[in-house]
Amino acid sequence: MTTRWLTPEEQRAWRAYIGAALLVEDALDRQLQQEAGMPHMYYSILSTLSESPERRLRMTDLAERLKITRSRLTYAVTRLEKDGLVRREDCRWDKRGSVAILTDEGMRVLEGAAPGHVETVRSLLFDRLTPEQVGQLEEIFTAVGEGFQGGTAQATGDDVPWRRRSSKSCS
Repeated sequence: MTTRWLTPEEQRAWRAYIGAALLVEDALDRQLQQEAGMPHMYYSILSTLSESPERRLRMTDLAERLKITRSRLTYAVTRLEKDGLVRREDCRWDKRGSVAILTDEGMRVLEGAAPGHVETVRSLLFDRLTPEQVGQLEEIFTAVGEGFQGGTAQATGDDVPWRRRSSKSCS
């Protein structure tokens, strides 16, 4: 098989993406740690649950929405449970699964953290883009994300994090 090397333009775009993604994620983590005492991943869990009906989601569905492995989600939810921000129940329609539920305390913590987080996202990303670029950004990353579930040779549906099998995960 012949290696399809990146063109100079692709290499510049790739490096720009990697650099920006790492900087944004680091800044979001620092902001949330300083202002809310939690990493960005925990905030994302609380936020996703808050947007779900009855503030609850099956763990496998939550992992899919967050684009993470079930074992990583299980670890994070266990920690959030200890802090009283999330609780888990057995899934009524599937005895093998469980449901994560945002508690009232979790909602209060999220509501306190949200303004600073949104302002950080806005200042790091959206304030630097034109409305046209925002639309392009959505279009680009929607296409990239859909490619992971499209069954290509490099990225099959089983290759996404939330479908990976782990010997420790039973969510």
